[in-house]
Amino acid sequence: MIVIVALIVGAALLIVALAWWLLIKSEGVYLGRGVVIWLYDVYARRYDNIKQYDPYGEEHYLARPVLKRLLPVTAPLVLDVATGTGRLPLALLEQPNFQGRVIGVDLSRRMLTVAAEKLTPHRDRAVLMHVPAEKLPFPDNTFDLVTCLEALEFMMDQWAVLREMARVLRPGGLMVLTNRQGRDVRYMPGHIISHPEFERRLRQEIGLSHVYIQPWQIDYRLVWGIKIGQSRPTGPRLLPEVWRCATCGEMQMIESTAGSENGSGAWRCAACGARIMTGADGVIEGLRAT
Repeated sequence: MIVIVALIVGAALLIVALAWWLLIKSEGVYLGRGVVIWLYDVYARRYDNIKQYDPYGEEHYLARPVLKRLLPVTAPLVLDVATGTGRLPLALLEQPNFQGRVIGVDLSRRMLTVAAEKLTPHRDRAVLMHVPAEKLPFPDNTFDLVTCLEALEFMMDQWAVLREMARVLRPGGLMVLTNRQGRDVRYMPGHIISHPEFERRLRQEIGLSHVYIQPWQIDYRLVWGIKIGQSRPTGPRLLPEVWRCATCGEMQMIESTAGSENGSGAWRCAACGARIMTGADGVIEGLRAT
């Protein structure tokens, strides 16, 4: 009887430990993208508190260094991949010397809802889209700055995402990333890569130069890189100037109110007629083309 009880207790502890690893430490990445998105949806309202969000820290250690490296471009077009609660867009848009526009994309709809609330004062220069990072609806060589913070290790194929980010970054444009470090890396085999190897692959596979990895947070280092080549800055273009229809590939998206939800608006492709709704919070529902 004692042996049976011990086996049951041991099995229960093993199940608890496995669940802790799969859902907490690795944030669902070994269970598939759907679980990762679900977890972020669940914690969306508490995410900033969990991350101990500090506006001063975001300004001092993120926004200002990014803007300094962008000089002399003061009005860039920015893409923030896995934007979450809009942390980077908000930090940039609240800088008085930032004159650009920001597009944030994410697959967690509830995180985008929180981001939309935070970015309400900046809606004239911020766009949020519910689209996948592996298939960005933008032309090649479009953005002056492309970023992805604290998210790559939770992607199903982070190198596919990085290649897509590099595709839409203009030659000479700046890419800003993070690479995981610290004690928790042992809990995510296959999803975390050493800093030297990460730098090597960014140079050789993604086509970045001037790659520099610097201390940033306990769990992350900040990674900078420049896309090889040179081109003129894109500047703060409006969304229709850079949005490629996911159905036909044409850049003829037109905003309208026909068939909108809650009167919030919709977009239609003038080339193929595909329609994309805009949520009541202003988020573009890129996964729901009709």
